[in-house]
Amino acid sequence: MYIRQPIVAVLGHVDHGKTTLLDFIRGSCIASKEAGAITQHIGATEVPIDAIKRICGDLLKGKKFKIPGLLFIDTPGHFAFTTLRARGGALADLAILIVDINEGIMPQTEESIKILKKYKTPFVVAGNKIDAISGWRKVDGVISKRLENQIEMARKEFDEKFYKLVGKLYERGFSGERYDKIRDFTKNVAIVPVSAKTGEGIPELIMILIGLAQRFLEKNLVTHEIPAEGTVLEVKEEKGLGTTIDAIIYDGVIKEGDKIVLGGKNKPFVTNIRALLKPKPLEEIRESSDKFLNVKEAFAACGIKIVAPGLEETFAGSPLKVLKNLEEDIKKINQEMSVNIPTEEEGIILKADAVGSIEALSFILKENKIPIRKAEVGDISRRDVVEARTNSNPLNRVILGFNVKILPDVDDTKEVEIIEGNIIYHLLEEFEKWIENKKKEIEEEKRKKITYPGMIKFLPNCTFRISKPAIIGVRVLAGEIRPGQKLIKEDGRNVGKIKSIQMEQRSLQKANAGMEVAIAVEGATVGRQIKQEDILFVDINREEIQKLIDMPLSPDERDIIEKLMKIKRGK
Repeated sequence: MYIRQPIVAVLGHVDHGKTTLLDFIRGSCIASKEAGAITQHIGATEVPIDAIKRICGDLLKGKKFKIPGLLFIDTPGHFAFTTLRARGGALADLAILIVDINEGIMPQTEESIKILKKYKTPFVVAGNKIDAISGWRKVDGVISKRLENQIEMARKEFDEKFYKLVGKLYERGFSGERYDKIRDFTKNVAIVPVSAKTGEGIPELIMILIGLAQRFLEKNLVTHEIPAEGTVLEVKEEKGLGTTIDAIIYDGVIKEGDKIVLGGKNKPFVTNIRALLKPKPLEEIRESSDKFLNVKEAFAACGIKIVAPGLEETFAGSPLKVLKNLEEDIKKINQEMSVNIPTEEEGIILKADAVGSIEALSFILKENKIPIRKAEVGDISRRDVVEARTNSNPLNRVILGFNVKILPDVDDTKEVEIIEGNIIYHLLEEFEKWIENKKKEIEEEKRKKITYPGMIKFLPNCTFRISKPAIIGVRVLAGEIRPGQKLIKEDGRNVGKIKSIQMEQRSLQKANAGMEVAIAVEGATVGRQIKQEDILFVDINREEIQKLIDMPLSPDERDIIEKLMKIKRGK
C-alpha cells in the first residue's frame, strides 16, 4: 500500500494562461538537474514533493507531507475532464480553474465551472495576469506583502477586479475568497492571484494544492500494488513502433508483458503489452533522436506510452485494465463505457469521441433544456441522419458531433443539420446560432402563410406612375407589407393589390416598419382610388385576424389589428 500523488487538471478559457502556467511549473525545475526535479510523463508532468518544497520555499518550511507530489495533466482544458474518466467519475482529483483577472469569467470558464460542478471536483481558482494590472510591480513574498508594496492605483485596480471575480463566482453558486483569508476550505473556494508569465503567486498556488490534497484527499489517494487501471489519453502512430496509446494510470501497477483489457470501437478486447515507454528528460531529447526510455513497470499515478498489437481498435477516453479475471474485467469495461443519459422521443442526436465527452455535453444541454433523443460514442452515420429526420419538430432535426467524423455512407443530409466541433463551447455556440436562425426561418415561413398586419402612408410628391399599375412611394408606418397583398382604405374600400416592392432599384419580398419603398399597385389609379397622404391597410379577413390574435405580435401590429376590426365592423 502507498499514497499516490493526486492528478491535477488545469481548466479555463482559451488564452487565459493554462499552457503558460504548466510551462512555468515545468520550467522552474527542468532547468535544474538536481534531485527532485520534475519528471516528464506521457500526457502528464510529475512534480515530486522535493521540487514542491523548493518552489514553495519558506511557505512549506517545517511541514511534513505523506503525499509524494502532484501529477499535472498536460492536456490543458476540457479534454482532461470530458475524455478522461476514472471508474465513471472525473479522472482528476483536483483542478485549477485559471481565469484572466482582467477579463473575468468567459464562455469556456462558465463551461469549466459546470463540468467541475457535475463531477464534484475540488478546485482552486488561479486569478492570472496580475502583471497586466496598470502600474503593477513584481515583488517577492505572499500576496498580502506584495499588495502592500504596490502603488495605490495598482492596489485599487486589483481590488476592483478581484472582487468582481468573487461576485461572478458567487452568482454561480461558489463562495470565493483570497486564499490567505479563508478559515474553512470546505466552504470556500480559494482564489490565488498569480502571473503565469512572471511566476508571482505560483508558489502559493502549489502550496494550496498540496495542502488541500494532504488534508482532504489522502484517503482517496491510497493505492496498492494491484493490477493497474487507467484511461486512454490518445491513440497515436509512432515511427518504428506502429499504433501506440498514451494512457494515464490512476491505480495499481502496469508491467511489460501484462495482458490488458481495453474498450474497443465495437466491444472490449484483450492485447499483450510489448513495451512501456516514458519520455526522456528534456535535456536528453535534444541530444538523441530517440525520445523514449523503455521501462519494465510503472506505478500510479503516471502517464505512460504502451506498445501492443491491435491498438487501432481503441479510442481516447477508453478504460484500460491489466487483466485479472477476463469475464469480470470485460463486464467492468462495458459498464464504464456505457452511456446512461436520459433520452426522449423527440430531441437532438449527440455523437462524441468518448463517454466522458457525451456526459459533459449532455449535462450542459440538459441544463439549457435541450431534449436529447440519442447519445452515443462513435462517428456520425447514415442511421443517425435518418433518425434525426424523423423528429417532428424541425428544431430537433440536428446532430451534434464532438471530435468525430462523418462516415462516407452519409450521402443525404436534406432537412438535417450536422454541427461539428472539437471545443465544447464553440460547438454549443454554433448550435445556439443555428437554433436562432432556424427559429427565424420557421417564423418567416409561418408569416408567408398568414397575411400579417401592415399600415402604410402614401408619401407626397412620390407618384411615379398614375395607373396600370400605379407606382407610388410609401412609408411603412407599422407591421409589414408583401407582394400579393390587397390594400384597403380607412373607410374599408378596396384600393387594389401590391404587385411588387422596390427599394433603390432592388426588388424586395417584404418591407418592414420604418422603410420607405416604391410599390406597384394593380387596380388603383392615383387621384381616384388613392391620393397623396392616404393611410392604407393590408386587408386581412376575419379568419386570419382570429389566428393572428393568438400569435406573438408587436404592440404596433396589435394596434393595426384593432383598427382593422373597427374598419370591418363599420363596413
